[in-house]
Amino acid sequence: MKINIAIADDHPLVLNGLRHVLQHNGEMNVISTYMDGEDLLKGLEASVPDILLLDIQMPGKQGDELAKIISRQYPQVKIIALTNLENVYFVKSMFQAGVSGYVLKTAQEDILLDAIKTVHSGAQFLEPKLREMVMQHTLSVGHKASETPLLTQREQEVLQLIAANHTSREIAEMLFLSKRTIDHHRNSILMKLDVKNTAGLIKKAITLGLIQ
Repeated sequence: MKINIAIADDHPLVLNGLRHVLQHNGEMNVISTYMDGEDLLKGLEASVPDILLLDIQMPGKQGDELAKIISRQYPQVKIIALTNLENVYFVKSMFQAGVSGYVLKTAQEDILLDAIKTVHSGAQFLEPKLREMVMQHTLSVGHKASETPLLTQREQEVLQLIAANHTSREIAEMLFLSKRTIDHHRNSILMKLDVKNTAGLIKKAITLGLIQ
């Protein structure tokens, strides 16, 4: 019996490329594709796959939020995060949200196929190049509660502008970046500081001395 797969990604080229790769594998069948979180949740009401390839960043709900909802409502669906985000904080966040695998979009075809088969069998899968990164991070953090999260220079800039009450669109214009990139930085900062919203972010950043 073939493995039924659904793909959620807001880039048509990625969707088409993944569909082409998977449909040419005799063990797999792509039954549905979605370009935003709302369509994904509606689609699952009618058709439930064995495996869901889930982009972390899409319009509407973010990947970790979608993963939590789907894991709760459709526990039989195995989720693989498929993303460009090569960051230990996103890896840990997605596994905590209920995914069974994490694969980069730059991965070779055989790695993706291996991930699907591994997760379908009931095991977890983390792309090999990310395993050492996660292990080194785990060994280095020590007492995490007393450690100040390390923000990149760009994240520090974005944090200061968030604290100055600027919206993501305003920050994007000020830094000559796309709103999507700013949203990525904002999400990364939230995860690193382990907070859920802007109010919590500002409070935690002040406590850690990251902003005045």
